[in-house]
Amino acid sequence: MTAMVEALRVRKSYGSTEVLKGIDLSVAAGEVVSLLGPSGSGKSTFLRCINHLELIDSGEISVNGHLVGFRRHNGKKYELRPRAVAAARLDVGMVFQRFNLFPHRTALENVTEAPRYVKGESKESARAHALELLDRVGLAERAAAYPGELSGGQQQRVAIARALAMKPRLMLFDEPTSALDPELVGEVLEVMRNLAADGMTMLVVTHEIGFAQQVCDRVVFMDDGVIVEQGTPEALFNNPQHRRTQAFLSKVR
Repeated sequence: MTAMVEALRVRKSYGSTEVLKGIDLSVAAGEVVSLLGPSGSGKSTFLRCINHLELIDSGEISVNGHLVGFRRHNGKKYELRPRAVAAARLDVGMVFQRFNLFPHRTALENVTEAPRYVKGESKESARAHALELLDRVGLAERAAAYPGELSGGQQQRVAIARALAMKPRLMLFDEPTSALDPELVGEVLEVMRNLAADGMTMLVVTHEIGFAQQVCDRVVFMDDGVIVEQGTPEALFNNPQHRRTQAFLSKVR
C-alpha cells in the first residue's frame, strides 16, 4: 500500500535532552496506528514533527509523498518558508489534548474559519460543509453554541470537525481524550471509530487501550525516544516481546 507517512531516522533534541533517537515508521494510506508509551517517551513530539510544529534535527518525514517542512535541491535539503509550510499542512489535520477553540465564536464559526480564510472558500460553501461535519460528529443542533456552553466532549468533537473541514488526507490525534472527564471519553472515541471506518488515515497518541485494540490496525510502543516494539493489536497486547512493553502493559491494563 502507498505510504501516507514515512519517517526515516528522525531525531529531535531540546537542548542536551534527546527526545527522538532515530525513529523509523511507515503508515499506509487508510491505516489507523496508535502510539503507546509512558509520558516522556517522545510520542507527542513525534506527532508534532509530522506536522512541522517542531523542527527535526536530522532524518526526514514525508506525508503523502512530500517532504515535511523541507524541499530538496541539488541533493541538499532546505527548510521551507512559513507560507509554504502552511500550504503543505493542508493535507494534515491535528487534534490536540486541549480543544483550542475560539471562545468568542460559535461551533459553526470555529469550523468555517480555516476553510474561509486559509483556503478561500465562499461563506456559503464553508457553512454548508461545516454543518455536514457538525452533523457527522453529532452536534448539528449545537451549531450556534459557544465553546463555553459545550461540555468538554462536545468541544473536542467540534475540534475534530474543525480539523476535518480542511479535507485532510491524514489525521493526527494527540491524546484527544486525556483532558476529558471519564464519562465524556466515549463520545469522542465513537467519532474517531467512525472516521476509521470511513478509511481516514489516522495516527493516534492515546492511553485508551480498548480503542487501540478494537479500532487500530497497528500499535507502536515507544519508550525513551525509540520504537521498542510494534505489531497488530492482538500480537502486541496478547504476546508482547520486549520486557519494556510487558512492564508498561502490566501497569495500564
